[in-house]
Amino acid sequence: MTIEAVVEHPVEEELYRHPFLAGLAPEHLEELAGIARAAQFDVDEVILEQGEESTQLYLITSGRVALEISGMPRPFRVDTLGAGDEFGWSWALGAPGVYQVRALEPTAALVVPASELAKLCEADAAFGYALMRRLLGVVAERLQSTRTTLTDTYLPAARRAGA
Repeated sequence: MTIEAVVEHPVEEELYRHPFLAGLAPEHLEELAGIARAAQFDVDEVILEQGEESTQLYLITSGRVALEISGMPRPFRVDTLGAGDEFGWSWALGAPGVYQVRALEPTAALVVPASELAKLCEADAAFGYALMRRLLGVVAERLQSTRTTLTDTYLPAARRAGA
């Protein structure tokens, strides 16, 4: 991973445009801009290992990543994320990540350190609440996506087998 201080658009501008942060107060976006950095990931780079606790929130600005279940002969792709999506929410729970995240193409993201993000949430309850509601939405989306993928993959075979 390469973290850069300079991107094509200033970090603050990218934050204002990212759908995950839509509707946040300008002062909250300014605080985030103070701690966020740009990162670039190469094709096939594993950004997060399954079971690893994320120490950062990633806001994808370009490219695509795969959410995968690893530990099998080959990773099982559950979902594909692209510009406007986010990952790394496990930091908020202090829990291990559910998926492996791997870049499918050159990918750019804004990276927000979880420790700094947690401090902002604790210092401003309104910001913390707004952020946690957004993260809960992400968790619900991922759960539904996983359910759909698994059903589409395994239910037809189970029906054919008489299950």
